[in-house]
This record gives sequence, structure tokens and C-alpha cells, in this order.
Amino acid sequence: MKVILSQDVKSLGKTGDVVEVAEGYGRNYLLPRGLAAEASKGAIAQLGQQRAAAAKREASALADAEALAQRIADAKIAVPAKAGGNGKLFGAVTNADIAEALERELAVAVDKHKIEIKAQIKALGSYPVEIKLHRNVTAKGTVSVVAA
Repeated sequence: MKVILSQDVKSLGKTGDVVEVAEGYGRNYLLPRGLAAEASKGAIAQLGQQRAAAAKREASALADAEALAQRIADAKIAVPAKAGGNGKLFGAVTNADIAEALERELAVAVDKHKIEIKAQIKALGSYPVEIKLHRNVTAKGTVSVVAA
């Protein structure tokens, strides 16, 4: 019997896979537990439409992430911070500060957990940052820390 998996099943397949299983295994285990649905022509056609829609959404998200990565690379991101006379900051510039500056200057919300700083920022100057926008797209930009 052919079934479409609605959840990942160890040693059988992942969600959305169409697999051939023994009649008893399908009827007595997979179907009652909601792990799979019977693979009728209509269900297979619906699965194809869902996969096409998911691929379209993925392509759109990738294109948006690439465009945003280019905007971040071209932008001059200034983060104001309180500093002493010698250029050392009172505290440090954090991922949250950079996310706030991105939202202020580019009007784009970026999760602070996706921003990666190589070393702590404790002085005025320019620093490289990487922002993970998509699993295949990482934006590289420069943050300028200026006295507030």
C-alpha cells in the first residue's frame, strides 16, 4: 500500500514522502496514529501543489534575503555609543544595538541572534559584522561605532 507520510518516521522517510509499506503496517500503525495518509491520486496531486507552493515561497524568501544582503553591504550603519575621551566605550556594542541601528537606518527588522560579531566592540571605529538572513545567505556589512 502507498502512503504519504505526515510526520517523519524513523527508517521509513520524512514528512511528505510517498512510500510503499505493508498493508498491515499502514492500516494498523501509520494511519491510526496520524503518521501517514493513504496515497490516493487526489492526495498525491495535492502534495505536488504543496511542494510547488513551498518551492515558490523558498525562492521568494531567497531573493528577498539576497536583496537585503546587498542593501546591508552597501549601507553605512552607524551605532551611537557613549565613549570616553580616549575613544573607549562605556560598556560594549551588542547585537541588540546593531539590530536597533539596522531597523532605524534601513527600516528592516533583524533578529539579534542572527547577528555575528567576531570580537567584542569596546571602542569607537568600524567593525565587520555578519548577519544570517537565510540558510544560504549571509550578509557582510560594516558597523561604525560613533560617539553619542
